[in-house]
Amino acid sequence: THYLFIVVVAVNSTLLTINAGDYIFYTDWAWTSFVVFSISQSTMLVVGAIYYMLFTGVPGTATYYATIMTIYTWVAKGAWFALGYPYDFIAVPVWIPSAMLLDLTYWATRRNKHAAIIIGGTLVGLSLPIFNMINLLLVRDPLEMAFKYPRPTLPPYMTPIEPQVGKFYNSPVALGAGAGAVLSVPIAALGAKLNT
Repeated sequence: THYLFIVVVAVNSTLLTINAGDYIFYTDWAWTSFVVFSISQSTMLVVGAIYYMLFTGVPGTATYYATIMTIYTWVAKGAWFALGYPYDFIAVPVWIPSAMLLDLTYWATRRNKHAAIIIGGTLVGLSLPIFNMINLLLVRDPLEMAFKYPRPTLPPYMTPIEPQVGKFYNSPVALGAGAGAVLSVPIAALGAKLNT
């Protein structure tokens, strides 16, 4: 029963994260949705990982949780590729390094759940947007990809636009990191409160 519950927590937490906004970086609107992605994914990564980590009490659980989501995303990337879309049409998000920081915090603070929530949540909120922006910079010709291979289900408000370059106050990294760091902590604390 104990192991069955661990599996149920892993699967349901992953589904929760997947449904917190679009969990895949579709190249045709990744740049315009970066802030939304950063807020939703940094928040849900912390909520799911803290819940799962406190249940097991084992540092390393958050990284395992992020690995599950990464595998799911690679499967989805393969599915789109099989449908004839180019390899770069989906950029797999980078969850694992941020989850490792969360695990490291939990271990370094001697399994203090409040420190894991406050310090770890802040580290995730700050690091996840940066890691994923670097990831997106490696995509080949994202705007060309966007207009050449539009998704049939693309809503009008997600139409690709030219990103503003060189304006830090309008930077997706700055907005995503700030909003993710601020929102991850209270929502993770709420998740831990519900868990106790």
